[in-house]
Amino acid sequence: VFNYTRGHHRLWEWPPSYRHITVDIGGGGDYVSVQAAVDAVPDNNMVNVIIHIRPGLYIEKVEVPATKPYITFKGAGRDVTVIEWHDRACDPGPDGAQLRTYRTASVTVLANHFTARNISFKNTAPAPLPGMEGWQAAAFRISGDKAFFTGCGFYGHQDTLCDDAGRHYFKDCYIEGSIDFIFGNGRSMYKDCEIHSTATRFGSIAAQFRTSREEKTGFAFVNCRVTGSGPIYVGRAMSQYSRIVYSYTYFDDIVAHGGWDDWDHKNNKNKTAFFGVYKCWGPGAAAVSGTSWARELDFDTAHPFLAKSFVNARHWIANSDA
Repeated sequence: VFNYTRGHHRLWEWPPSYRHITVDIGGGGDYVSVQAAVDAVPDNNMVNVIIHIRPGLYIEKVEVPATKPYITFKGAGRDVTVIEWHDRACDPGPDGAQLRTYRTASVTVLANHFTARNISFKNTAPAPLPGMEGWQAAAFRISGDKAFFTGCGFYGHQDTLCDDAGRHYFKDCYIEGSIDFIFGNGRSMYKDCEIHSTATRFGSIAAQFRTSREEKTGFAFVNCRVTGSGPIYVGRAMSQYSRIVYSYTYFDDIVAHGGWDDWDHKNNKNKTAFFGVYKCWGPGAAAVSGTSWARELDFDTAHPFLAKSFVNARHWIANSDA
């Protein structure tokens, strides 16, 4: 890890040098596919690699391996630069076995220090009907540490965004889906994002997988907007110590009665999960805090989930970005 001092005793973790690569589906850049640009980055990369992805629909499955940190996907706008694929959990993989959820992602990032700006990620598999098995279809999976997303779109139905592991910061993003469409065991802040439900009969936004009181993971939503169709649960206890907090967030009138779900109605998760609400508003807000096990937080309890220090962002996100 690089440690460069910037400002007053500030340790900065990004390398000082840059390399620029251009992807243009029309052939006017260095590569015509995003994966080819990623493949061109050497293992154990030690420079900031900015992959400029020009407008276009890139129909490909992309993976950034763990050996390639410091990569940025820079699109031309989330409405014009799109990477999409269509795998479902029940589809066979290269080995003939079912892919299962985590391997369905159109884009998978295993590397640390990944950034995406002004680009969309889609999984175009059809929406499942309630009760259908094997139709999970992720648009994006982030499993690396210290990832930053701004101006990005994530589009899918069931399990759109696999916020799997590591510290992540989402700013001004649009995330769309129907069932558990933000899920995993990441330690993540969602700031100024629009969370859009496409649920038809029933849906859910966030399913978080924290497994012990000691784990620092959880999802913190700050100044977001929850829109779309319902009814939806705003959070589900995917594991025993699931942790989800909504602060200063607007809710459309789409929240299901009770607001939250304990996943399997066993193990008394309502005693161990941490579901919090702080100064939320809108016609659906009353239902979000309307269950006994979603706490209406005071400022002191909410504060750790309001500051970017929740993801230790001081050393890896510029002040201008946060």
